[in-house]
Amino acid sequence: MLATTTFLADIARNVAGQRLPVDSLLSPGADPHAFQATPADVTRISASTVLIANGAGYEGFIQSLLENAGGERIVIEASAGLHVRESPEAEHGIDPHFWLDPNNVVAYAANIRDGLIQADPQGKLVYEANAAAYAAALQELDSWIVDQVSTVAPERRLLVTNHDALGYFADRYGFQIVGTVLPSVSSDASVSAQDLSEVIQQIRANNVQAIFLDEVENPNLVSQIAAEAGAVVVADLHVESLTDGPPAATYINMMKHNVTRIVEALK
Repeated sequence: MLATTTFLADIARNVAGQRLPVDSLLSPGADPHAFQATPADVTRISASTVLIANGAGYEGFIQSLLENAGGERIVIEASAGLHVRESPEAEHGIDPHFWLDPNNVVAYAANIRDGLIQADPQGKLVYEANAAAYAAALQELDSWIVDQVSTVAPERRLLVTNHDALGYFADRYGFQIVGTVLPSVSSDASVSAQDLSEVIQQIRANNVQAIFLDEVENPNLVSQIAAEAGAVVVADLHVESLTDGPPAATYINMMKHNVTRIVEALK
């Protein structure tokens, strides 16, 4: 079984348990927005019987990979059925970063469970039990995040990010997205001088404390903006990928790390 990203592979492992091995197409630290497939990746897709993708246009590379791979497989769209957050900067107007709200990951686990039961009906009871246990852990994570965020005054819950990735997180936990450096839900986007000027004005006007970006993103432009706008840069979030070991070796640890860094910067 193959998942497109490291965080999807971790979510799938929690559902599959010991019954099925799960591998990730992308390696830890890779940016899915900038991923370029190799012939070896096509071979891995060809050999897969189950492929788990985020969906909602997140994996821009996946369609051509599937066309070139051949063979047959069950494709599980982890985000299927979720309420979509609209983003005017996004391709097709959809923000695909559902997983930044753990409640959405409960739905991911259910979709993966159903796909695994389709692929391996004899494992039905195992997948159902594992998905239920993981859903309980995700609900505990959600409660923990609510408690952490409650230590930040509502008027200080202001987010500026490198690209538009934290919308679902902001909606769930009462943050306001003041602006993004890149006017896109992809980190692989370009930016104009006018865009930069507007972001700097937004940061100053709202007295924003920090700009947040994923560790896989280039911090140079963000650092220039922060210096001009009087904000600090928090450059070690893990939004698109897990890490090979701490601090974000699992999806739950990734979320705890990100929340801790956001709360520390804004309190």
